[in-house]
Amino acid sequence: MKQTTILGHSTLKVNRIGLGCMGMSEFYGSFDENESINTLHKAIDLGVNFFDTADMYGWGANERLLGKAFKGRRDDVILATKFAVMRGPNGEYLGLNCKPEYIRQACDQSLQNLGVETIDLYYMHRQDPKVEIEEIVGAMSDLVKLGKVKNIGLSEVNAETLRRAHAVHPVTALQTEYSLWSREPEKEMFDVCKELGITFVAYSPLGRGFLTGAIKSRADLETNDWRLTLPRFTDEAIRENLKFVEVIDQIAQSKKASKAQVALAWVLSQNDEIISIPGTRKVHRLEENIGAFKVELTKTDLAVIQKSMPPVTIGNRY
Repeated sequence: MKQTTILGHSTLKVNRIGLGCMGMSEFYGSFDENESINTLHKAIDLGVNFFDTADMYGWGANERLLGKAFKGRRDDVILATKFAVMRGPNGEYLGLNCKPEYIRQACDQSLQNLGVETIDLYYMHRQDPKVEIEEIVGAMSDLVKLGKVKNIGLSEVNAETLRRAHAVHPVTALQTEYSLWSREPEKEMFDVCKELGITFVAYSPLGRGFLTGAIKSRADLETNDWRLTLPRFTDEAIRENLKFVEVIDQIAQSKKASKAQVALAWVLSQNDEIISIPGTRKVHRLEENIGAFKVELTKTDLAVIQKSMPPVTIGNRY
């Protein structure tokens, strides 16, 4: 399996298994900064060079964590961060903002948090419905001209919006949730990304941890875990969606691999350009995820998975 690819229209060579850093500062229960920093350092040692954060993760804390961890190692990492979701001083959500003046402010704050002079890949996290995509991408392209941003990306947009954006300035990456239980991008987005030369970045490729088999009931999650608020993590949804895990487990046993490795290998096998950014705070999980490169899924394996998977996932993503 191909382990690296060039990111969209850039010259950046990235490992196809990156690291999603969101859970190191918020969302998935308790976390430990030292453990997270150890994991970030180990990721570099294992050849991971693509790290994904956002200004809203821990309302700045996640970017500052990466800045601290990567001090003196800037040349070893490709940093992606995002703007648009506003948070208040206590973490409260204040809505979306994609006005050009806000984008400039957000970028400057992210540069300061990360302790860098340039962001390798700057995403619009979600589109503010009050601002046209042409205006948003125009403001992002200004940041490229200023040298504050090298490449621009979008997250969770449809095909028409992606085309309109790309007509204003080359879009390097599209980030959207994609996994064995979230397959919506296959309908149209893969073809559009291929046509326009945009790299597809799959976030939550392990189904927010569910596809690893680690979550059998709501009791397996800490009381402050954000997943407990999601429709896919009700008791009924978990019970029904465990059918996905059963199929993955059968393949995993035949390959002498873990369920996480099979779920990741499946994502990467969809085409040679997809990048996945599974999140973890723990070194042993990181090492397990990287092991997905050693799992070879044959056409027969892929056909079995396709035939055996439940036709629908119970519960919306959000």
